[in-house]
Amino acid sequence: MDTREFDVVVIGGGSTGENLADVVVRGGLTAALVEAELVGGECSYWACMPSKALLRGTEALAAARAVDGARQAVTGEQDVAATLARRDSFTHGWDDASQAEWVAGAGIALVRGTGRLEGERVVVVTGDDGQETRLSARHAVAVCTGSEAAVPPADGLREVGPWTPREATSAKEAPGRLLVVGGGYVGCEMATAWAALGSRVTLLQRGPRLLPDLEPEAGEAVTGALRAAGVDVRLDTEATAARREGGEVVLTTADGELRGDEVLVAVGRRPRTGDLGLDTVGLPPGEYLDVDDSLQVRGLPWAYGVGDVNNRRQLTHMGKYQARQAGAAIVARARGEQVPLADWSPFVATADRLATPSVVFTDPQVASVGLTRAAAERAGVAHRVVQYDLGGVAGASLHADGYTGTAIALVDPDREVLLGVTFVGPAVAELLHAATVAVAGEVPVARLWHAVPAYPTMSEIWLRLLEGYRDSSSSSA
Repeated sequence: MDTREFDVVVIGGGSTGENLADVVVRGGLTAALVEAELVGGECSYWACMPSKALLRGTEALAAARAVDGARQAVTGEQDVAATLARRDSFTHGWDDASQAEWVAGAGIALVRGTGRLEGERVVVVTGDDGQETRLSARHAVAVCTGSEAAVPPADGLREVGPWTPREATSAKEAPGRLLVVGGGYVGCEMATAWAALGSRVTLLQRGPRLLPDLEPEAGEAVTGALRAAGVDVRLDTEATAARREGGEVVLTTADGELRGDEVLVAVGRRPRTGDLGLDTVGLPPGEYLDVDDSLQVRGLPWAYGVGDVNNRRQLTHMGKYQARQAGAAIVARARGEQVPLADWSPFVATADRLATPSVVFTDPQVASVGLTRAAAERAGVAHRVVQYDLGGVAGASLHADGYTGTAIALVDPDREVLLGVTFVGPAVAELLHAATVAVAGEVPVARLWHAVPAYPTMSEIWLRLLEGYRDSSSSSA
């Protein structure tokens, strides 16, 4: 068997693996990137990019229709075929040639095939032709294999051939009737997209509200908007069984049967570690990797678990962030340097715990960073809540006639820094990074008063939140 030696071997060539390999090569090390499917991974071909391309036309039309004068210019409906073609352009027709070219240009060795650990710092790659290549790592093996859609154990559900997020974002036409199981980020976004593209959508959520990990106002707003768009949202509803009758999917619930042409299962993820050879290094196959804040696998100082595979934060941008931090740690350790694990060190992923940003690209959008009220309460963190009607800001009233939205901020009353911020409303994604900087930087409220928002923009919401905090502090004094 051919054996090749590198400083670092990265298993998984998605956005996380690409970024980690790039960081270590820039740091002076050699790296091999192992990928069994498309270089660029889930985000490029089946998640972030194609899903947002499906949603963007709906968002643009909604924005035009919300402004008198522009509304009258919208004389037709969204062109479904053109929308799908634009989606395809972002995936390059599911061709990774440009991504592979970038890898080569970055000085990273691309090894195509399925990588599997075979003991300490050894990875065996099996190509599509069955040929095996052994890769030996001088310093580190980074596992960046990500996650895959989980299918709940409802009787017959797996047998009906359900859509996972991959099929939902790559479908070639809109199904007549789409059943969506799961009311999290993916379920809500895909219900929004396909309803706008002509599908009759029914959304089933097992619990009492959509987007349960976010502020309640977010779930309430998205529920109302989906229903207004014609989506049949059913809360506290669980699919207990599924079957195919001819071309129909039939779901059984406590309230009766639901029928559709396709069913999308969007209820969570599981790690891609089942056939990774974890047993050869003393770890249980099929489990998430337990890592420290530098993303080093506990008990295996040469191994790193980065991105979805560690279940810290399953978001593309957080996988890239972890890749940068882990890559810096690998380079420093290869040089024999110390790697401090204190919060906000250059080598740790502190933002996973304290400053993770996320956007749900529904209409309205939900943008959040840091803690929610429920998370702060669970952690026993002292906090004061400030809430303001986003539609009351001049910039919002200019953005859309009858703009409705809300802003929620959590402030640590002792240190007077932001713990978390949530925005709900049209186009609020672009407000998020300012909040992320304030939360990650622990910018004192007293200094935020000097960050003057331009008038008339929606960013003036910051002034209103600060005023609300000041007034609540005065009344509680």
